[in-house]
Amino acid sequence: MQFTKMHGLGNNYIFFNLLEMPMENEDFAELARTVSDVNFGIGSDGIILMCPSDVADFKMRIFNEDGSEGKNCGNGLRCVAKYLFDHMYATSTNFTIETLGGIVSVEVEADKKRVVRHVTIDMGKPQLLKGMIPMKGDPLSSAINESLSIGGQIYPMTCVSMGNPHAILFVDDVNEFPLEEVGPVIECADLFPERVNLGIVQVKNRQELHYRVWERGSGITMACGTGACAAVVAATLNHYVDRHIPITVQLPGGKLMISWDENDHVWKRGEAAYICHGELAIEGIIPVENK
Repeated sequence: MQFTKMHGLGNNYIFFNLLEMPMENEDFAELARTVSDVNFGIGSDGIILMCPSDVADFKMRIFNEDGSEGKNCGNGLRCVAKYLFDHMYATSTNFTIETLGGIVSVEVEADKKRVVRHVTIDMGKPQLLKGMIPMKGDPLSSAINESLSIGGQIYPMTCVSMGNPHAILFVDDVNEFPLEEVGPVIECADLFPERVNLGIVQVKNRQELHYRVWERGSGITMACGTGACAAVVAATLNHYVDRHIPITVQLPGGKLMISWDENDHVWKRGEAAYICHGELAIEGIIPVENK
């Protein structure tokens, strides 16, 4: 099994090219758990499959470190877009990728050697209704700076779906907030039937946010593209930043530029990079009895 390891701002995944290598009967959840293990596998935040699509130019599937399948991944999308263009599967700088969260449009920026440096992605429209996020409560209402009781504590959160659910909490200092303690509590709260990503946001000024994230299924990661988009939407709704103005989101792994346009679409621009290419020894990483 050939693989490529890539990262978007430190959010790293193992990528499998199913355009060339069909894996019809593979247990992808078990593969993700094993490959992601830093001791017995390669070590990553999960795996991403690049597949043919019947409704878009290409398809992406993502499985988190714990084996759960995600609906979308902004950093993963940038990596997929770079891989597809660099390896000449995509011949145009503009193409579409199908995800469980919907079809997204991407635009790659390549240098004179046709190597992609930056990728801009139309992340679509944010979903604000509880029924769409999803979360418990009136499905036609929203949660904007709503005081939510979780684990015996009250958190004023704004909840947004960017193809996957995010709870955004504004804090004074993202580095001082106990994300490793609060993250798993909010992720698995009964309020969120499909679990949730917790993003904490520190407002630096009206053009810059600092952001950290606890991702469902993976824990604390260096970056989360959909979460950065959700952070800008939440900051806009809470009047910390202005609509239509590009916002710099500083994550532990680097910066993203996020814009929420007049057509209600959120755009994300950032880098993607290769780490390594290799061959996975199946008999060494997954016991024979599990195959």
